[in-house]
Amino acid sequence: MHTSELARTRAWADTPPVERAVVQYEVEQFLYAEAALLDARRYRDWLALMAEDVEYWMPVRRTVTNADIEREFTKPGEVAYFDDDWAYLEMRVKKLEAGSAWSEDPPSRSRHFVSNVRILDTQGDEITVEACFHVYRTRLERDVDQWVGRRVDVVRRGGGGFLLVKRHLFLDQTVIQSTNMSTIF
Repeated sequence: MHTSELARTRAWADTPPVERAVVQYEVEQFLYAEAALLDARRYRDWLALMAEDVEYWMPVRRTVTNADIEREFTKPGEVAYFDDDWAYLEMRVKKLEAGSAWSEDPPSRSRHFVSNVRILDTQGDEITVEACFHVYRTRLERDVDQWVGRRVDVVRRGGGGFLLVKRHLFLDQTVIQSTNMSTIF
């Protein structure tokens, strides 16, 4: 950990417990509300929670030896399942709304679980959060997909709530058996 990162982490740790509890609660409620929007297929409302400069990225995970553990996940700029900005997320939402996404007609049913929410850092109006996720999706009569992992989010205060600035998703799986990745995480 760099000196500046350590100082910010200490600053968060030195924040009075009541203030930390309030911020923790607010962030958790934002993440739970976001998950509920996705499960209700309210994609336009979900998109409204994204900052214009949002970074939505899911690297590919590889099985590597301990000696190569730093290569376990692809790096930014390398191949990724998702490497989206706001415009690309908007395109995905438009496609879902228009019914032109063949992989979502009939639409999937999903459940987004968010747990183990930990605030890692606060800097100005931005809060860095780590959480575990489990996304369950079922489609048609027998298609079931599940993705499990952790994510690092950055949320920014503004407009009376939060906006998602960054989401980096790290799957536990190295092999994706789903027929498509049309699900929004």
